[in-house]
Amino acid sequence: MSLSRRGLLAAGGALAAGTAAAPAAADAPAGRGRRVRTGFERLAADGYAVLAGQRVGVVTNPTGITALSRHIVDVMHADDRVDLVAVFGPEHGFRGTAQAGGSEGRYDDPATGLPVYDTYLKSGRPLADVFTASGVDTVVFDIQDVGARFYTYIWTLYDCMAAAALAGKRFVVLDRPNPVTGRAALGPVLDKAYATFVGREPIAQAHGMTVAELARLFNGEFLTTPVPLETVAVTGWRRADFFDATGLPWVPPSPNMPTPDTALVYSGTCLFEGTNLSEGRGTTRPFELLGAEGIDGRWAEAANALELPGVRFREAYFAPTFSKFQGRTVGGVQLMVHDRAAFDPVRTGIALLVTARRTWSGFAWRADHWIDKLTGSGRVRTLIDAGAPADEVVGAWEEDLAAFRAVRKEYLMYR
Repeated sequence: MSLSRRGLLAAGGALAAGTAAAPAAADAPAGRGRRVRTGFERLAADGYAVLAGQRVGVVTNPTGITALSRHIVDVMHADDRVDLVAVFGPEHGFRGTAQAGGSEGRYDDPATGLPVYDTYLKSGRPLADVFTASGVDTVVFDIQDVGARFYTYIWTLYDCMAAAALAGKRFVVLDRPNPVTGRAALGPVLDKAYATFVGREPIAQAHGMTVAELARLFNGEFLTTPVPLETVAVTGWRRADFFDATGLPWVPPSPNMPTPDTALVYSGTCLFEGTNLSEGRGTTRPFELLGAEGIDGRWAEAANALELPGVRFREAYFAPTFSKFQGRTVGGVQLMVHDRAAFDPVRTGIALLVTARRTWSGFAWRADHWIDKLTGSGRVRTLIDAGAPADEVVGAWEEDLAAFRAVRKEYLMYR
C-alpha cells in the first residue's frame, strides 16, 4: 500500500479534540449529566462561531440530530445566528426515505422550505457545480457513520470535500462517535485498482475512526487539492466506547442498519452481499441473519467449531420480506455476539464465508465479483476458492494493514 503522507494538513479547527469543554449546548437534556456531546452540540454551545458570516449548506441525513432527537437542520433554520441556505442529501436521502442504491432527488424541504440537493453518485466537477449553484460559502457535514469502509457515507464525505475544494468552499465536519469503537483498524486494505463508491481510497475494511478523523486523513493523504477544513470534536467519548455508552439516541443511518448491534457485525457480514446467500435484508436482523435455500445446521456447527472469539452461531430459518429469497424460507445462521470487546467482525465474516463454501454445495459468488469491491481486491475470493482456511485469508492482509495503521495513528483525535 502506498500513501502520500502529506501529514496533518487539516489539523486545525476552533473546536478540535483536546480543547476545554464548551458551555452546555442548547437542546441538551435538562437535569441529566450526559457524558458525550456531539460536534453539533459543541458548535451550538459556541454560538456557531465557526460559521459566522457564512452562507451555510449541510450534508446530512436523519442521523443528524441533537440529544433531544431534533434534527440539526430544523434547529439551525430556526436560529438567526446561522445563515442556513441549503441541504445536501446522500444515499437514502436527507429525510431517509430511499432504500439502498436510491436517493430523494432535488426538492424543497416541506418543514423548512430549504432547497435540498442530491449528492448521491455525484463527484468531482458535477458535485462542485451543485455547491456553486446552491450559493453556499461553507459546507457542513454531519452524518452518523458505522465504521466500515463500504458504508457509503464516508465516501460522500470524501467526494464532498474534493468538490468543495474545486468550488472554493470551506468545509466543516461535525464529529460523532464511531458506534463500534475506535480501538483498532481491521481487515484488508483497499487496492486502488478496485476503487468504487464502496471504497475510494486505501483504508482498512473496518477503519476504527470517526468521520472527523477520516476527514483529516483524506485531506492529508488522498485529496489532490486539500480543502480548507475545520473539525468540531465530540467530548467525553473514548476509543473503547461502544454506542450504548454514549447516552446518545440512535437513528438508523440507513434502512438496513436498525440498531448498533447491526453496526457491530456489519463490517464482516456485509461481505455476503457478494455471494448468492441472503445477508438478512428483509428481516428484522439484517447482517445478523445469513442464509439460503438448502442450507441446514451443518453450517452453524462448522462455524461454532472454529471457536471464534466473542461470538456463537445459532442455526436459523427465516423468510425475507424483500431482497434475496423474498417470501421464501431459507436456512442459515444467526450471529450471537456475547463478548463485544473480543469479537472481530472481519475475521468472523471471513470464517463464515469459508465454512459456508465448505458445507453448502450451492455456494457461489455474485457473477459481477462484487466481493472484490467489498474486500478491496481479488485476494480474498481467490484464497477462499483455493480452499484456504480463515486464518490464512486473514494473514494475507497483515502487512498492508500494519502500514495503514501507522498512517491512521497520525490522524486520531481521541484516546
